[in-house]
Amino acid sequence: MEQESGNTIIGFATQGSKGDDEHRLRALLGNLPVSYYPFEKKNKVRNLWNILARIRTEQPQLVVMEGTGIVGGLAVILGRTLYRTPYIVSSGDSVGPFIAQKHPALGLLFHTYEKLLYKRSIGFIGWTPYLTGRALTFGSTYAMTAPGWAPFELSSEERIRARSVQRARLGIPEDHVVIGLVGSLNWNKRIGYCYGYELVRAMETVDRDDVTVVIVGDGSGKPHLERLNKSRKVLFTGRVAREEVPSYLAAMDAASLPQSIDQVGSFRYTTKVSEYLSIGLPIITGTIPMAYDLERNWFYKIYGDCPWSGSYIAGLASWINSVSKAEIEERSRTIPSLIPQFNKQDQVSRVTEFVQDIILCANASKGRISR
Repeated sequence: MEQESGNTIIGFATQGSKGDDEHRLRALLGNLPVSYYPFEKKNKVRNLWNILARIRTEQPQLVVMEGTGIVGGLAVILGRTLYRTPYIVSSGDSVGPFIAQKHPALGLLFHTYEKLLYKRSIGFIGWTPYLTGRALTFGSTYAMTAPGWAPFELSSEERIRARSVQRARLGIPEDHVVIGLVGSLNWNKRIGYCYGYELVRAMETVDRDDVTVVIVGDGSGKPHLERLNKSRKVLFTGRVAREEVPSYLAAMDAASLPQSIDQVGSFRYTTKVSEYLSIGLPIITGTIPMAYDLERNWFYKIYGDCPWSGSYIAGLASWINSVSKAEIEERSRTIPSLIPQFNKQDQVSRVTEFVQDIILCANASKGRISR
């Protein structure tokens, strides 16, 4: 439920109002009395003062922020300092290393900001247990993990039907091994990489005619990948509607999840993990913690510190050259239709309890929660 006045909680997502992050936040807090601030990405400075004004006038018991954008972060830190309003942060990234990877000169600044944000927070909801541990290390008082869920469900019959229709639309023979990826193709100029790069480069040395790669998504990296691509076996769909994503996944046999072995990639699951597994797709990834913490038979591990390295690309090409369709299908059958870690209702229930407990703890220690 959502209240306009006299509310207990203010919520907002720094990615912007009506985005995927806000949808996640609204779902997680769906059983709680929350008033949502419509965060505007184009008016970042205005957001800072508007959020502070809401905190001052509404005097909520708690603020919950999805994301770690610096304007939203400054707002909750100031709200804590000026009005002693506790806040919870929910995040799927390690802020300092993520920014440093793109803009090295800003790395130290954002590392300091991340530590302050978590130190001043009363609670943290991590998209992975690794991020949850990071927040606790930096000083967050309470923490839990809510890794997300697939926003769709397909029955076996629906998957089979979608697979046939989508492969026919893309011109892919039924006997082909289809390796795919869904995501934002944002080009990182510093390292010369975006999602899908590893697949395009690997296909340069793949010597078989029964493999097709499908890259679903758009972004600044798509033209780079298209220029690099020298194989007729790599298909680019461009941006597709959200509701069409399940049918593209159903057309695949395995999915690529390229993550670097560092303080960015090793901390992540990404939202795609639950989506890939919900369709029964074995995941091709590196030797990141997730590949050992979840059921190992769901993953094909490629060795190499980062997906843009020569060793990773060579390993991926070798795997593509040698893997059989029957082997992938056997692994796919081991993936259950319902995976406890990605159960939406369970996460909503646990977050509800977590938030309620934090409010009780904050009320019980009034005058002692400020650091």
